Amino acid sequence: MRVSTLLVASTFLVFLGCSTASVTPPPFDGNRAFDDLTKQVSFGPRVPGTAASAACRTYVYESMKALGVVVDSQAFNFFDPYSKSQMHAINIIIHVPGKKTDQPGLVFLAHYDSRPRTDYPSDTSLKDKPIAGANDGASGVAVLMELARLFATQPPPADIDLVLVDAEDWGKEGDTEYYLLGSKYFGSSNIHGRYRFGIVLDMIGDKDQQIYREGFSDQYNKPLDDMIWKTASQLGIHTFIDSVKHIVMDDHLSLNAGGVPSVDLIDFDYPYWHTDQDTPDKCSAESLSNVGRVLAYIAYNPKLWPKK
Repeated sequence: MRVSTLLVASTFLVFLGCSTASVTPPPFDGNRAFDDLTKQVSFGPRVPGTAASAACRTYVYESMKALGVVVDSQAFNFFDPYSKSQMHAINIIIHVPGKKTDQPGLVFLAHYDSRPRTDYPSDTSLKDKPIAGANDGASGVAVLMELARLFATQPPPADIDLVLVDAEDWGKEGDTEYYLLGSKYFGSSNIHGRYRFGIVLDMIGDKDQQIYREGFSDQYNKPLDDMIWKTASQLGIHTFIDSVKHIVMDDHLSLNAGGVPSVDLIDFDYPYWHTDQDTPDKCSAESLSNVGRVLAYIAYNPKLWPKK
């Protein structure tokens, strides 16, 4: 992701009132999610087209198929302006059927690739080397994998797609055209009308977690942000800071461009961003659990969901 002043089309939402009792989700296991984070990092940098990327996909496929959910892939090619060659990338789509399949479901999205270059190295010899991407990539994937386990145990009210996109972090500094490649491809695949709304997770595993409202999200889909921050407050999770701090170019822009109102959950105050120090010791199971609990509560309580 990159900080940006890019504008996106406005999406208007209103809250859907409902008087039904709240549903308590199955417990979210932050320690198990953290194991998923460390496992991803153990493969090495998950740069598109590498063996580490393929090993990570295999791990996700096998873990999710063991739950009995549908796991699909979405392959695409893109031109790499740096090597002047065609690159191959693969999105992963985990489909969890809900109790009602005749209405638009939800989409939760994270990127599983890690940055192919170190922008801010701790040692000059590491300049342009691929990074581990523990927080910037693996943390969001870890939360979605644990949510899949919850949803497989207790079906949510509606279908939920958990989408892990590739090639999100490909571009060099300033080359915004070459970021978000996986979500751009997914967003262009006729998703309009398929989902009620989307939530993107990026860099949410920081031990010193501080998740502010993201600027584009709050400007264009504020009722979604309101739902998330109200839920966090009700659950007693105080690492969701109820104010806007950063404007970020991230995968939610691709979902919005595809016609799905979406917001971004991102802790951009992360000193190890795009560095060789983005490693699992900078993340925590508690931080993963904070985000997972909020999303689980929202997923199981449609009375909270906005409508178009």
